[in-house]
Amino acid sequence: MAQPCDLPRWIAASVAAASLLCGALSAAESARVAAPKGPATADPRRDMITALAAPGPHHSLGNEAGVLDRLVGTWDCDYSFIAEDGSVSHKPGELLFGWIIDGRALQDIWIGYPKRPSDERTIGTSVRFFDSKSKLWRVVFVAPAFGVLTLMQGGAEGDRIVLRGQDSDGSSLRWSFNEIKADSFVWRGEKSRDGGKTWRLEEEHHMK
Repeated sequence: MAQPCDLPRWIAASVAAASLLCGALSAAESARVAAPKGPATADPRRDMITALAAPGPHHSLGNEAGVLDRLVGTWDCDYSFIAEDGSVSHKPGELLFGWIIDGRALQDIWIGYPKRPSDERTIGTSVRFFDSKSKLWRVVFVAPAFGVLTLMQGGAEGDRIVLRGQDSDGSSLRWSFNEIKADSFVWRGEKSRDGGKTWRLEEEHHMK
């Protein structure tokens, strides 16, 4: 087989260019294979879920990403609900936290396990993103089965994360992440009916 140097110059140049192009395509293909997989094709109905996930926070968040990044993962939950009379009911479940939308937001899923096989689980989800204008984390929580839509905002306060908003009945809400460690934290949900003068603890969930 003739070598490129034995061919006319324009043919030799074409062969060389083709070789370089093949090398570039091979490198690009290798990079594509090594890169995180895109949307799956086996079940197109799940492509959106696959595309939603992100491996970590977007670089534009800077140090602010660390406020919530420490919560990313799956947590076993002991949900505690405190009634008006002070009685407490417990329910096991789990909480899943992860980055989404190219790392510009986080989503979490709160799941309560059914008490009986015939029962449905309880489930709600939040989407959280940092608003660079207000310098606050903004949160929307939805629980469709209960018709719940709650808007909150806040951020780090000392070693806690505190969010504030308003319930559908006009009461003030305060949600907080407390005693945050590498393997545990405590989430508290409080309500005030007097504009924040006094608060009643309604929920206290222990995560591990």
